[in-house]
Amino acid sequence: MNFALSDDEGVGIERLALGNQVPWTIEGCGPAFTVVADGTTVTGQSVSSREQTTRARDDGGVETIIRSRCTQPALEIGWHIRRYPDLPVVETWVSVTNRGQASVTIDRLDSLGLTLAQRDYELLSYTSGWGLEFDEVRRPLTVPTSLETLRGRSSQGMHPFFALIRSDGAVLSGAVAWSGNWVIRFEALETGPTPGIVVSGGLHDIGFAKLLSPGETVEAPPVVLALGYGGDLDTTSIAMARAARAHWAPRSELASRLPVEWNHWWTYEDHSINESVFLSNVAVAADLGVEVCTLDAGWFGPSDTGSQWTDVRGDWDQVNTARFPHGLRHLADAVHDRGMRFGLWCEIEALGPKAAIAQRRPDLPAMRDGQPLGYVCLGNPAGWQWAREVLERLVTEHGADWIKLDFNLDPGLGCNRTDHGHGPGDGLFEHYTGYYRLLEDVRAAHPDLVLENCSSGGLRIDLGLLRRTHLTFLSDPDWPEHGLQLLWGASTMLPPDQLLHWGYSEWHGEHRHQKFDPRDPGLRPHQLDYYRRIAMLGCTGFSLGLPDLPEWVRERLRHHVRVYQELVRPFVRTGDLHRLTGAPRRFGAGERWAAVQYAQPDGSAHLVLAFRLHGGPGLGLTVCPDAIRPYLVDTEIRVTGKTLYETPEL
Repeated sequence: MNFALSDDEGVGIERLALGNQVPWTIEGCGPAFTVVADGTTVTGQSVSSREQTTRARDDGGVETIIRSRCTQPALEIGWHIRRYPDLPVVETWVSVTNRGQASVTIDRLDSLGLTLAQRDYELLSYTSGWGLEFDEVRRPLTVPTSLETLRGRSSQGMHPFFALIRSDGAVLSGAVAWSGNWVIRFEALETGPTPGIVVSGGLHDIGFAKLLSPGETVEAPPVVLALGYGGDLDTTSIAMARAARAHWAPRSELASRLPVEWNHWWTYEDHSINESVFLSNVAVAADLGVEVCTLDAGWFGPSDTGSQWTDVRGDWDQVNTARFPHGLRHLADAVHDRGMRFGLWCEIEALGPKAAIAQRRPDLPAMRDGQPLGYVCLGNPAGWQWAREVLERLVTEHGADWIKLDFNLDPGLGCNRTDHGHGPGDGLFEHYTGYYRLLEDVRAAHPDLVLENCSSGGLRIDLGLLRRTHLTFLSDPDWPEHGLQLLWGASTMLPPDQLLHWGYSEWHGEHRHQKFDPRDPGLRPHQLDYYRRIAMLGCTGFSLGLPDLPEWVRERLRHHVRVYQELVRPFVRTGDLHRLTGAPRRFGAGERWAAVQYAQPDGSAHLVLAFRLHGGPGLGLTVCPDAIRPYLVDTEIRVTGKTLYETPEL
């Protein structure tokens, strides 16, 4: 990456380019950041007395900090730029310190400011909803345009990602590393001799106001940028995946194994799960080669068989002994005795309407304008401490090796209580800051523990949680066509080894596409094989009622678990993912053949997986291997994928 900072015209990015590409930025134009404090706008062009330092980070990155001072208001602004050796990836963020004698209110904290030349761009983004995650939208960029969410969860409505594809094929991808409200704006450049487009954003300014006391500092979430070429989104997604694996994603022995998981939820939900049902499934799961057995919702709350999990979320101190008379440690021991790990679901932030803890601890609930929001405010030190103690008990008392952390509500603009240690305008900001610190603290105390990020399936998928959890659950539904669309979208910003999705679960409830019945007399082996292989493209598992499966189904599942473990997951763990076809789309749209190529970074091995979807031509698929990558075709000859494709005799 060709990256240079501007200092003559103010703090900014002077040059952002890949190799000999035409630079993305207009030299000398536009702010690198924007801060609004007490109604005054401060940009990289308006600050003075700049001081620049550069240091190597422990994880291999290089961070440059440009500290600037302004007098009205009296602020010190740190603009942070982090680069990575040999990767076309950079991230920027801003920190603000109050250097005055009086408090100051920060109303806007933009970590990103780029000024692009006025050219033709295609804008790619993803809309999102429950069971509709990563719905790709491509359109010509017009200004003004904004991508954003104000629902309080990063992927509710839209995923925090964009890509610009320039008319000459250059690619710029960006992602906001934040789990709450965010925005990316595309606006016309209003000053300067050259027409341009200003790209700004990061933390959303609507609903945000942070009161800074003298000497206090606030730090905004980073925005990550990656550069690519050839109009090929793979060139930026591979760079982001490599950065995540080398610099961002936490590690544990169990998570790095990419274990095959069984989870009880879709087959039994909460009303049909109990100790004997769970243990009977555990016995079969061990025989199939499964490595993690997860007990989902239904284990907590009052001891009766009729309680609803949504009502009593928060009562994690109560085990429902009507369903689990011997407690959770008994289940964990049984799983461990069979050589597997024990997973446990918990929606640590949520408070159900009948949760006893909300009555006992009125200091915990997040509220807005006096109305409860349905979650525990982690910007409140008392709420944070309560949550930390709960998660500690799940590990030390109940024996959890893996915690599935869910979040099934929209906080909106967040808590505005003034007795929680935050102000009325920064409750959501402080909640997520506290949540990040909670995850980091739990991982530090239990380095072997796996933390899975889930939020109504896939409604909080972002680089902020990627840096603090080991796996990201992509969506509740998992029918085959849907699963392929998720992979195409999610892998543009997350590495494949962080993507967890089950394969065509057996649903107890109604869903027009979740119709898989593993006991259907008409089910054929090739159909089951197809379903399971699609689910192998990331970290995999299934939610099926195992004890009464037909023997041939068990045998095929056992076979596919072994195929994934021995053949596929070494590629998912470390390989670069290349999309060999366009994006498949759920509901019969998009590409009707879907093919991907996993390539080990050293070029030593490749794996191609191809699937014909409903409506696809039945005569087969011709794909071109990654056109740029060199392939070894004998002991001495290396050719590009394009040459290999065009020269059949090779």
